[in-house]
Amino acid sequence: MASSIFMRAGFCHSPSSPRVYCEHQKLPESQTTRIGRREVILRSSEMAVFASIFNFSGTKPNYLGVQKNSESLALCPATKNCISTAEDSTDLTHYAPPWNYNPEKGRGKTKPVSREEAMNELVEVIKSKRPEKFTPDIVEKTDNYIHVEYKSPILGFVDDVEFWFPPGKKSIVEYRSASRKGNFDFEINRKRIKALRLELEKKGWASESSF
Repeated sequence: MASSIFMRAGFCHSPSSPRVYCEHQKLPESQTTRIGRREVILRSSEMAVFASIFNFSGTKPNYLGVQKNSESLALCPATKNCISTAEDSTDLTHYAPPWNYNPEKGRGKTKPVSREEAMNELVEVIKSKRPEKFTPDIVEKTDNYIHVEYKSPILGFVDDVEFWFPPGKKSIVEYRSASRKGNFDFEINRKRIKALRLELEKKGWASESSF
C-alpha cells in the first residue's frame, strides 16, 4: 500500500533536491530496505506537510449526486481511477454491477428487508470497514443517498464514493467510486467496492453479477 501511495503522489527523491514532485516513481528496493523506523516516521510527517501544501485532497466535484437529466449517478471521466454502475456494461474499465439487498435467490424470498433497514446495514459496513486503510467519512446522507469521503492514510488523497437507492420496488443499490486526483488508482476504487460488497453479502446482499 505504501508503495502505491508513493507512486500515486509522484513523490520521489533527487540528488539535487531533498524533495521533488515527479511522475510516478518510487524509491529503489535497496534503498527502502535501509530506512529505519524513526526515518519512516519523519518522512511520513514531511509527506503530510507536503500534502497539505499541494492540496492532495483535491476539491469536491460539483457533479456528485443523482443526475437530473438521466436519473442515475454520474459517469466516470476518461481516467482510470473511477468505477460506476451508471456506465455501459461493455466498459470493462469503468463499469461495476449494482447490488441487490433482497436478492431473489436469497433473503428476498424468505425474509426481505425494507429500504431503511438496508441503508442501515450499508452505513454499518461503511463505518466498520477501512478498505486499503482509507478512512471513511459520511458527509451526506438522505433517505436514498449516501456520499462518503475516503481519505488515504498518509498523503490525504480523497476518493468520493456514492450510494443511491433508486425509487421503485426493486431492491437495487447503485454506486460510484472515484479518486479526485491522478489518472490511475491502482485498482483502489474497485478493491474498496469489492471489500464492502463481501461484507454486505454476509448480511444477505448480492451483486447483480460477479466482477
